[in-house]
Amino acid sequence: MKPDELHNTILTLDTHLDTPMYLTRPDFDIGVRHDPRQSGIKVDLPRMSDGGLDAAFFAVFVGQGPRTPESNERARNRALKIFGAIREMSEAFSERVELAFSPEDGDRIKRLGKRAIYMGLENGYPIGNDLSLIQTYYDLGTRYITLCHNGNNDICDSATAPEGPEHNGLSDFGRQVVQEMNRLGMVIDVSHISKKSFYDAIEASQTPVAATHSCAQALCDHPRNLDDAMLEKLAETGGVVQICILSAFVKQPDPYPERDQALKAFRKKFDQTTALSDLDQKAAMEEFRLINERFPPNLAAVKDAVDHVDHVVKVAGIDHVGIGTDFDGGGALRDCFDVSELGNITAELINRSYTEEQIAKIWSGNFMRVFSQVQGTK
Repeated sequence: MKPDELHNTILTLDTHLDTPMYLTRPDFDIGVRHDPRQSGIKVDLPRMSDGGLDAAFFAVFVGQGPRTPESNERARNRALKIFGAIREMSEAFSERVELAFSPEDGDRIKRLGKRAIYMGLENGYPIGNDLSLIQTYYDLGTRYITLCHNGNNDICDSATAPEGPEHNGLSDFGRQVVQEMNRLGMVIDVSHISKKSFYDAIEASQTPVAATHSCAQALCDHPRNLDDAMLEKLAETGGVVQICILSAFVKQPDPYPERDQALKAFRKKFDQTTALSDLDQKAAMEEFRLINERFPPNLAAVKDAVDHVDHVVKVAGIDHVGIGTDFDGGGALRDCFDVSELGNITAELINRSYTEEQIAKIWSGNFMRVFSQVQGTK
């Protein structure tokens, strides 16, 4: 079967798109085509169609901020606003997309000729320390929660917290969060969390876990990536790692001091505020676009990303790997710069002699198996 034919036949699922950050902006229309190099926006409905992407998890991202009662409330309100924006989008484009809540919805919605939009909460920060909010977010449609982001929260330690570990892994509250997610049938997302948090989450969970957008540390030594022991543990417990195409996680970048300095200043300016204000969010995205324009990143290639697929298959097996691009959260490759070019991944998998059955597993089957197991515990 030719690459394009196979790509359009199987169910293609991307488990992590940060596009919902744009949905709260009145000047963004997901129904029209955007130039990814001018706008910085990697996903819209026309390009999802071009790239043959059938289903995607839209991430309700809330960056880590202060953990005071007032800040927790602002984080919750921010999350609620993004959930509302996703639902409004699905209603406005009901002839082209449909919200999805179960593994079976993906195939059903594809048969209707629409795109299936799942939801995930990236960062447990909007939970604060209120366990009841997990039910709230589940009822709104979220089917996974990334336990933390780039900083520690009340649930667990982050792999990239500047201050280092706080809880020595999962906190006692974090264990309650995992148990409540198990009860509801939500996938526990272990991307972004520290190694100790990773092992604690697997131990605390009654169901397999997923890393919705991570890579192999053996190929790119970044703390966000999973080392071989973690990959083996993921396989042993039935989980899955969805390969991310954010270049810094795919391939060790060449020295680029000017860009590094600009990004350091950017993080200092925006890390504590981007989740909490539409105005700050828009300013941050525009500043990041300008940094990329002034200091273009040295992007990895599709072949580099598929090297990570190969490595996971070698270490963990073909049943434990998938795709979670992180488009609109930094994901981009030279030859898969936006969602319209996703077919290039399928073509590379074919070039490496993966079978049609294996490619179907990578594109959706493996994650949907985990998703089914998780929902089966309800």
